[in-house]
Amino acid sequence: MVKQKTIQNEISLTGVGLHTGKEVKMTFKPAPVNNGYTFVRVDLEGSPIIEADANYVVNTQRGTNLEKLGVKIQTSEHVLAAFVGCDVDNVIIELNESEPPIMDGSSKYFVEAIEKAGIVEQEAERQYYVVKEVISFTDESTGSEILLMPADEYQVTTMVDFGTKVLGTQNATMKNISEFKTEIADARTFSFLHELEALLDNGLIKGGDLNNAIVYVDKEISPKTIENLKVAFGKDSISVKPNGILDNLTLHYPNEAARHKLLDVVGDLALIGTRIKGKVIANKPGHFVNTQFAKKMSKIIKIEQKNQVPVYNLNLEPLMDIHKIMSILPHRPPFLFVDRIIEMSESHVVGLKNVTMNETFFVGHFPGAPVMPGVIIVEAMAQTGGILILSSVPDPENYLTYFMKIDNVKFKHKVLPGDTLVFKCDLISPIRRGICHMQASAYANGKLVAEAELMAQIARVN
Repeated sequence: MVKQKTIQNEISLTGVGLHTGKEVKMTFKPAPVNNGYTFVRVDLEGSPIIEADANYVVNTQRGTNLEKLGVKIQTSEHVLAAFVGCDVDNVIIELNESEPPIMDGSSKYFVEAIEKAGIVEQEAERQYYVVKEVISFTDESTGSEILLMPADEYQVTTMVDFGTKVLGTQNATMKNISEFKTEIADARTFSFLHELEALLDNGLIKGGDLNNAIVYVDKEISPKTIENLKVAFGKDSISVKPNGILDNLTLHYPNEAARHKLLDVVGDLALIGTRIKGKVIANKPGHFVNTQFAKKMSKIIKIEQKNQVPVYNLNLEPLMDIHKIMSILPHRPPFLFVDRIIEMSESHVVGLKNVTMNETFFVGHFPGAPVMPGVIIVEAMAQTGGILILSSVPDPENYLTYFMKIDNVKFKHKVLPGDTLVFKCDLISPIRRGICHMQASAYANGKLVAEAELMAQIARVN
């Protein structure tokens, strides 16, 4: 079992946003279990929170940009990649502007800050999505494609082809997340000269200089362009190196562009919200295809989690047998529909019923085609939940349980004689004044057969 992790101490960084050009202070703070990555805009009233969620991506021009209820976070990918690369699950990221500082255009300084803050384990298990079959997404307009296939751990390979002589085709691979800090984190962002000219002409790159972006010269550079670049970057002179990049920078790796694309993939896929055990192969990745794939994965995982059937060892000695159940629950045959309680805590209970042809309701429902009535399944779930609420009082024999509300009832599969029903009830809110509000599910034959949101109240017998 791998535990969730957060940082030990808070730590701050300051710098300039690449596109806004504004000074920004960013503070990393420890977060509770299951928090994930959350951005907090401390410069706005109420300090609104924007979760790192693929469903909040509003555009991917010049970075991955999030928006929730009108509150924006720009270019989130480098910061998120650093936390994934440092194996941190939960953190609060406070900002006093919309855009994190660009630093040197990589994740290097964020990784250093995380390691300086320290990393600690938390008292909760980390959840993974284990890839069982190939999942893919293709952007038909660009030919960009992402594949996710089964693997024992999280791996990423990027293959990029920019169609230019100066950059050409490059590949990069991360075989284990432990390689991120040493092999990927310091790979800097980059652009082509023709892109840079357009951004500068439109005032869209106000915080850039030759120390935080590699500029590949993919066209003949005119004297006018050189003069514009000198003004934009505050340099007395600018020239092109033999390897086709503007001066003032030395490449960390021959394939630094591919490594930075891998860094972007790691950061963008953090928006899935769940750790992945599988291998990502990204062909010509970009923020659009990355985040569209993240949205697809988030949807797949939510559907599978909703339909996931819990597994219990039914051969173990029950927590409560039928005699113990009857000492707590006021119901009696033929209206007692729980045979065992196999698990219970302050917030959940798991019960079991063996369905046999001897059930009285099969006489009329239906002759020759016995099917357990849906209302009886709901009643059985409610009785299971009733045991939870009655266990909260010292004298359950002096109470009766009454339904108050039933919402969102769904029946998905038939329950037949010979089936074993398992009921799981989880509190939606704490029990107060004898009122129990719970989410109930019924499983049989490895499938979810019914679910409902139930509310009941216990009342003392006069």
